[in-house]
Amino acid sequence: MTEREARIAFNMIPTVGAVTLARLMRETHGSAAAAYEFYPEKKDWEGKVPAWEREIEQAAQQHVRLVTDLDADYPPQLREIASPPLVLYVVGDVSVLSKPGVALVGTRKATAYGRETAKTFAAGLARAGWAVFSGLALGIDAAAHEGALAGGGVTAGVLGGALDMFYPEANRALARRMVENGGCVVSEFPFGRCPDAQTFPQRNRIVSGLARGVVAVECPLRSGTLVTCLRANEQGRAVMAVPGRIDWPSSAGCLNLIREGARMVTCVDDVIEELTPIAPVGPDHQAGRDTVSVGPDHRAGRNSVASARRPYQSELPEVKLSIEEALVLRQVPTAGATLDAVARAVQLPVAKTNALLVALRLKGRVRFLPGNRVASR
Repeated sequence: MTEREARIAFNMIPTVGAVTLARLMRETHGSAAAAYEFYPEKKDWEGKVPAWEREIEQAAQQHVRLVTDLDADYPPQLREIASPPLVLYVVGDVSVLSKPGVALVGTRKATAYGRETAKTFAAGLARAGWAVFSGLALGIDAAAHEGALAGGGVTAGVLGGALDMFYPEANRALARRMVENGGCVVSEFPFGRCPDAQTFPQRNRIVSGLARGVVAVECPLRSGTLVTCLRANEQGRAVMAVPGRIDWPSSAGCLNLIREGARMVTCVDDVIEELTPIAPVGPDHQAGRDTVSVGPDHRAGRNSVASARRPYQSELPEVKLSIEEALVLRQVPTAGATLDAVARAVQLPVAKTNALLVALRLKGRVRFLPGNRVASR
């Protein structure tokens, strides 16, 4: 058994994830193969011994790429999250998963407003050169994928079950079009794994982990979308939300996210502005500057939102900070400093410092500047 095959085998055991495997590998001098040999509970989700050789054969027969962290095309941003998937089952162009992208998420029971907004945002982001990630569910997810295709871009859908247990069936044709247009469909679940209440929350961490930022387009207070946004915040991703009517239950979750510190976005430019200092796409992102906003007059809407936002930046209410956040904030001058300089000053890893700075940004205490710089407010 090779190290790569060991990861595929362990991925079929539901009680073993990246954290557990890392511990097992430490106990076997860094060898996943040795860890698998001595692992006592070799049972897949059906209680059977994992048929990992058959899994590899089936993937080849169905033209499915099995991507592990040992492979060069494993998405680098997923390596950063707390529990990265051991294996990705991919149909289509796996390189899409490594592109700078935005996750658009929301309720399955979307209103016409929500669906149209998701399509508008996705199309604008696609034209600007960003990949669009979502969960290929009904409602907002499907509208986001459709919008990305309409904008001539690429989009990737992360399933809440195995590729051969595709759900929902209504979106199968959409998934096919995504792949045909240069995108992909991905799952971390072994063949035969049906989607259920456990798999969807697991899926959500991948959706947010792939993206540079997450936009909640429309969701009620009790929604898996909020779980995705929570994971995004934990992963150091930007969290944004589109406002809706205050008397619509379908917008209550987004309004609550904004109240809790998520960036309110009303047009594609807002999303690009939020993400560009963190992960510039390059000159192509300028193509998105003419995108439309939500509202009857997109020219007035974009300018009025931008001008209305600035006067309130210094009047944000006091928000409690963690000890680590307070230590990091103390090292951020108003004139600005690079991320590396702040990390050195607080003696924390760059990834950890970046996550704390993103949290401080959500709380209105710092702002990001061009050149990977940050300044206190």
